[in-house]
Amino acid sequence: MSTVLLVGVGALGARAGRQLGATPGVDRILVADRRADRAEALRKFLGAKAETVEWSARRPLPPGVDAVACALPAGDDVPLVIAAIESGVPIATSGDNQESIATLLRLNDEALASGVAVLAGCGLAPGLSDVLAAHAATLLDSVDEIHVARAGVAGPDSEASMRRLHSERPTEVIGGVMSEVRRRSTHELIWFPEPVGDKECELIGAGIGLLHKSFPSADRITMRAVEPESRSTGWFRRNDPGGNWGATRVEVWGRIGIARVPVIYGAVGRTATMGGAVLGVATALLVGAVPEIGAAQPGVSGLASCVVPEAFLAELERRGVSAAKFEGVPVA
Repeated sequence: MSTVLLVGVGALGARAGRQLGATPGVDRILVADRRADRAEALRKFLGAKAETVEWSARRPLPPGVDAVACALPAGDDVPLVIAAIESGVPIATSGDNQESIATLLRLNDEALASGVAVLAGCGLAPGLSDVLAAHAATLLDSVDEIHVARAGVAGPDSEASMRRLHSERPTEVIGGVMSEVRRRSTHELIWFPEPVGDKECELIGAGIGLLHKSFPSADRITMRAVEPESRSTGWFRRNDPGGNWGATRVEVWGRIGIARVPVIYGAVGRTATMGGAVLGVATALLVGAVPEIGAAQPGVSGLASCVVPEAFLAELERRGVSAAKFEGVPVA
């Protein structure tokens, strides 16, 4: 009997909970959120297999937990990851904050010593984008460059995180070395799958460290994103944040024989739905409910390092999240 602790049930977390509730092999879901009404609403939706619990960073994990799904606001996930490592429990987190992902990667030695798998960046991008990059890499003899772009936010916390990313100096991999970009880049027009279409994006640093760890031989890795429109928390309360369209585009350059070629993938859908599905499936992987999609090893990594790309994407498609080869114009 497998038990999952789900912490954070905003737009993305609630959808991750629904995915876990529909997964054979996940028998019990403990739901925790800073807002008791949200946790109770999800418990009612999930029915008999769910119950609400209280958890804070000052408490150990509840007994009997086999894996943790963390959908807390970016930065708040670090204490939960530390608690999971100390408890010897694997964890998947959806945070996309540049600083918090870097902090998680610095916990790699502790995770290895405890034998705990930490899957970081399990959302739209990083997350789904990493799996698409891994799938593209299977079509190439070698990978030279990876360029990721994303559009869309899942709710007010996601918007705040994305705004912080746009205000920070981004990082990118140049010449195989991860480095901070000294000046802000100009906006670049990126073509996403419809209905998102063409959007102006600028460099951010989210998930670069995860891709660099998964593809250490890549000469260049970048991440770009659309800066979100300014919306109040009240706007998200009046409008379903899960209705916001999002997309990712992944462009991988490499070689087949002596020819240098690109492979371009795209995915589009409701931002929270896509991110929630990725987090839900990643957590199901940790409890062994979907063994065909991969196996997580101790340490901190992104999804590209532990999944079978085609099987992971097939599982997402079964849950309503599809990706396709995007016959667009290369931007690298």
